[in-house]
Amino acid sequence: MTKDVYISGVWHRGQGAGFQKTCPARGDVSWSGHAASPSQVAQAVNSARSAFKDWSRRPQIERSDILKAYATAFGQRREAIALAISRDMGKPLWESRMEADAMAGKVGISIAAQSERAGHKTSSAAFGGIDLSHRPHGVMAVMGPYNFPGHLPNGHIVPALLAGNTCVFKPSELAPSAAALMVEAMSESGLPHGCVNIVNGGRDTGAALIEADIDGLLFTGSAETGLYFHKHFAGRPEVILALEMGGNNPLIVWEPCEVEAAADIAFLSAYLTSGQRCSCARRLIIPKTGFGQSVLEAISERIEAVTLGSYSQEEAFLGPLVSSHAALNALLFQQKLIDQGAKAITPFQTIQQGSAFLRPALIDVTSVPNLPDQELFGPLLQVIRVDSFDEAIRVANHTRFGLAAGLVSDDEALWQEAHMSLKSGVLARNRPTAGAASSVPFGGPGLSGNHRPSAYYAADYCTWPQSSQVADRAIIQSVAGFSGDWKKKGVS
Repeated sequence: MTKDVYISGVWHRGQGAGFQKTCPARGDVSWSGHAASPSQVAQAVNSARSAFKDWSRRPQIERSDILKAYATAFGQRREAIALAISRDMGKPLWESRMEADAMAGKVGISIAAQSERAGHKTSSAAFGGIDLSHRPHGVMAVMGPYNFPGHLPNGHIVPALLAGNTCVFKPSELAPSAAALMVEAMSESGLPHGCVNIVNGGRDTGAALIEADIDGLLFTGSAETGLYFHKHFAGRPEVILALEMGGNNPLIVWEPCEVEAAADIAFLSAYLTSGQRCSCARRLIIPKTGFGQSVLEAISERIEAVTLGSYSQEEAFLGPLVSSHAALNALLFQQKLIDQGAKAITPFQTIQQGSAFLRPALIDVTSVPNLPDQELFGPLLQVIRVDSFDEAIRVANHTRFGLAAGLVSDDEALWQEAHMSLKSGVLARNRPTAGAASSVPFGGPGLSGNHRPSAYYAADYCTWPQSSQVADRAIIQSVAGFSGDWKKKGVS
């Protein structure tokens, strides 16, 4: 059975162009199928629209119980979904298993967030009461990224369903395999058909989806694509947009702190998932001192020692980039910096010509004029040396983005200054930037998004508030200047 397009609980063969995904670690085909055609995209949206009325009117407790059953069914597929993720995008199985666990755990956190941030509240008033409730938007289009192809779209879909919305999910064409296992678990949980539909495909499928009759777009991906969506929906405030668009994240390492610990934190910040996390540090800001040089030398030692390998190798800490094309883009980005005056401390090392494996790079860009404010989604860390901590803060904030930032220092006063001054939504002190908790919001200002943080705050963009003034019965109104007695005023 082909698993290209999932509409109203039934899988269909896609009527669009055929495509396949090659495993970047092994070179074998991890997924093969056909894209959804525009008419199939429209059918998926219509299916979600038809399911919306019943699903949105079910009691909150019933929707929550179904999603709890989904978490259980999903947990039973932990190893299968971890393997699907690793085969598509290459990261080690230990990391994909953590992603699968986060997906199952998302349900309980989302239920708590729904109750706290978008629940039902009442208060008394002289005339009766005031009621605050939250209503779902309707049909939500969800576009997932390849780096966390299960966890990140799941982080949109679960709170959207809890709120009473229905969804049409377009997985990344670079990592489509996890989606089928997700809806399999949803079907087993008792989620009504039509509440979640899947349309596989690339750019053309996405274009058809944003042209369809949707009420919201929940997107995680590049700034370039997010800006395109923002412009596309200009003048249409009735369509809710939640855009998470990455960052050019700074990490400041400053005395006093232990050099080896600082190097550990910097390495993990920059290179986890082979640099394919939107919260990865892209810029390392250090003092022009012997301490700063010692930190760089310690990071270089870790780069040389880290184990790269296929997802099935238990000893592998880093896998490949998502494709050989992505690896080539990383090499070209590095060369562009060097051509502009950067100095390679530890340049990329290609494991095999034309492969997706790259040993991480550490590049000194202190002398590069007009340094590009651009996110490279790969394992490259740019070093900037500065004279003072005030300059470090200025350099850190010199970006259009604002997703994540970090400070490695044991000095409490420096942390207080960084905490107040750094322009980012996710801050880390003496912790890697490349991590986030689902129990707090995830997002940031500037080009990193449109002020719709996800994770715990996803409940906010999945609903709209409705306040009601409620009296049990109609009574004659009496306010200053108006008695409600029409006859005495000569009104007929």
